Amino acid sequence: DFCVGAACYPETHPESPDAATDLRHTKAKVEAGADFLVSQLFFDNEAFFGWREGARAAGIEVPILAGIMPVSNVGQIKRFTQMCGASIPARLLERLESLPEDPVEVFWTGVQYAAHQCRDLLAPNMQNAFADPPRGVEGIHFYTLNRSPATRAIFEILRLARSAI
Repeated sequence: DFCVGAACYPETHPESPDAATDLRHTKAKVEAGADFLVSQLFFDNEAFFGWREGARAAGIEVPILAGIMPVSNVGQIKRFTQMCGASIPARLLERLESLPEDPVEVFWTGVQYAAHQCRDLLAPNMQNAFADPPRGVEGIHFYTLNRSPATRAIFEILRLARSAI
């Protein structure tokens, strides 16, 4: 047995003329046999949930994994987001740009932001827990770039937060 995954773009593929066209292409992937979707990286959960709501309304019912990339290098993440059409929320960008050129500070800032983002994606707060449609995600895909320390740190933070409840 095997299954097929396909990519999706919550903030629209950079080569797509518009969001509606991009959504039609995503739906065509599912109709062609994709069993699940993995989103391009994003930093704005509201943009992801809004896109997912539109995907569900368009008839896309397969699981959609949220694509998360912990920031570990400010210049690198700026280049990545430009290439893939993702945005960096102003408060995150301001924080990253205010840091001294200290890779440890950037690492922990990226881990902290991604951990909060994942917590919201996996276990939304009570005011959103009964939203229609539900706000939780089926899973998370981490873009690690062959570097796992940030992802491991996020996993431990989430595990500890879960056991504290």
